Amino acid sequence: MRIAVCGGPYGNPYALQAFADDARARGCERLFCLGDLGGFGAEMDPLWPILADNGIECVAGNYDVALAGGDEDCGCGYQDPMDNAYAQLIYDHTRAATSPGFAAWMGTLPTEHREEVEKVDVHMVHGSTLALNDFWWESLPHEQHQQRVAASGADVVLCTHSGLPWQRRVDGTLVVNVGVIGKPANDGRREVWYAVLDLEQGRAEAELVPLTYDWQAQAASMRASGLPECLAETIETGWWTTCLEILPPRERSRGRYHLYRSTLPTGFQPADDAWGEAPHAELPDSNRPVVPLFGSAYFPTRLWLYTNFHCNLACDYCAVASSPRAVPRALVAEDFCALVEEAVAAGFAALYVTGGEPFLHPDIVALLDHASAQLPTVVMTNAMLLRGRRADGLADLADRKLTVQTSLDGATAAVHDAHRGAGSWKRTMDGIRHLIDLGLPPRVALTETQDNSHEIPAVAELLAKLGLPSDHFAVRPLLRRGFSEAGAEIGEGSSIPELTVTADGLHWHPAGADATTSPDMHLAGPGTSLERGKQLVTERFFAARLADGTLPRPVHCAM
Repeated sequence: MRIAVCGGPYGNPYALQAFADDARARGCERLFCLGDLGGFGAEMDPLWPILADNGIECVAGNYDVALAGGDEDCGCGYQDPMDNAYAQLIYDHTRAATSPGFAAWMGTLPTEHREEVEKVDVHMVHGSTLALNDFWWESLPHEQHQQRVAASGADVVLCTHSGLPWQRRVDGTLVVNVGVIGKPANDGRREVWYAVLDLEQGRAEAELVPLTYDWQAQAASMRASGLPECLAETIETGWWTTCLEILPPRERSRGRYHLYRSTLPTGFQPADDAWGEAPHAELPDSNRPVVPLFGSAYFPTRLWLYTNFHCNLACDYCAVASSPRAVPRALVAEDFCALVEEAVAAGFAALYVTGGEPFLHPDIVALLDHASAQLPTVVMTNAMLLRGRRADGLADLADRKLTVQTSLDGATAAVHDAHRGAGSWKRTMDGIRHLIDLGLPPRVALTETQDNSHEIPAVAELLAKLGLPSDHFAVRPLLRRGFSEAGAEIGEGSSIPELTVTADGLHWHPAGADATTSPDMHLAGPGTSLERGKQLVTERFFAARLADGTLPRPVHCAM
C-alpha cells in the first residue's frame, strides 16, 4: 500500500489541496495529516472541506489541541521571547480566523495514530513519541533518537512539528519527519514537503516529496489579512524570518537568517574598529526582524588568506608557530587567485593576506595585484623583505585598494628585538620608511606585552614623526597560541569567527590557523568551498553560544 503523510497545513489551503491532488496522482491510497492545521498562514476555515472532501485522516497537533480548548497560546514549545512573540501573534490571528465548529472538530482528533498496514507497525505522532510539542530534529545525538524510537517500538514512526523534513533508520525503525506543507523548509525553495510511504509485506520505504503549489496566492492572502510582511516573505523566498532561536546549530546554519536583529550587540564593534573600519555588511531591510550571521558584527565579511607559513623571523609569541624552519605550506598562485574569485562570489568585502611572511612567497606581488584589483586588500608583513626581486612592482600597486600592515613592538631596538630577534627593529623601521616613499604608508600594530606597555606612547610619537596618521597605529593583545605560552586565551567560544584559508583548509580564526598547534580551530580540509566554510562557522558559532548562553566578543588579534 502507498500512503501519503503531510505535516502542518498552517492555514495554507492552497498547499493542502495541492497535497491531496499530488498524492492521488502518485497512486497513494490513503492520505494522512499529522496536525497543526493553523500556525502561519491566514485562511483556516477553507481547510476543513479540503480535509473532508479528500478523505484526509488527521491526528491533532499542539495547535489543534490549543484551538479546540480555547487556550491562550499555541503550546508550541518555544523558549526564546522573540520566538514566542511571533508565535503569539500568529496564534491570535489563527484563533480569530477559526470558526467554533472547526475548532470543535479539532477537539475530536486523536493526538496519535497507530496501525498495522501490510504487516508494518506504523506509529504517527505530531511532535515525537515523547511529547506532543517535542522537536525531533535530525541533528539530535543518536542516543536521543534511540530514546524516541524506544518509546514507540513501531516499525515506522512518522512525525512533524519541527517543519524540517528528514528520514533515517534508528535501530531498525524507519523514522520520517514529513516536514510541513504550510511553509517552506528554510531551504530557499518555494516548494513544501511531504512523505510518500510504500508499505508491503512487512517492508517500508519512504520518499520525501517536494510539492509545488500556488505560493503567490498564499502570500497574497497573508498580506491581505494583515499578517507581518516577514511571514509572506518566507512563503516567497523559502527562508524563515521568524522562530529561529528554536533551531539547533546545524539546522540554523543551513538557513539564510540566523539571528534576531534585536540580539545584535550595542556598544560593540567588530575586530577592525581599531582602524575605524567596519568590514561587515550594513544591515538593510530594517523591517525584517532577522539577519544573517555572516555580515553582522559577529561574523565579519573579511577573508584571511595565508600565503605561506615559513618566515624570516622566529618571534617567540607567534600565534601560528611560523619560523624559518616551518614547513612553508604555501598556496600556489592558481589556488590563491581562485579563492579571490570565490570570495567575491561568496560576499566577502575585504581580504587579509598574511603568513608566515608573505614576501617569502615567490609570487606575492602578482597575488596582491590580483587581489587588490577586486577587493580591498591588506597584506601583513614584517616589512623586512620589501626590496629585491620578490617586491618588484609593489610601488605600482600604490593606487589600488591595498594596505600594507606591519608590526612594531617597541620604540627602541632593545624592546622590539627581545621578542623578534636581534636587528629586526632597525630593518622594520627601514621598511616602514621605504613603504612611505613608495606611496604605501603602512598601518602599524604593536603586540602588547608586560615588557612594552610603557612604550606605547613613544611608539605612537615615533610613527607620527614619520608622518603616519594616528589612525595608522593600533595595539593588539598577546594571545596564548602557537609559540606563545602567555597572553589571552582565544577559542571558538570566546572570539568572533573570521574565516581563514590556508594550505591545510579552513580555520575559525587567523590566530588559530596553524592546524598543528590549534587543531580546535580547524574547520575543514583543503578544497572546502567558502560557502561551506560560512555554514560550518555558523554551526560552530551557535554550538558555542548555546553551550553557555553567552555571545563572543571581538579579539583584535591582527589589528
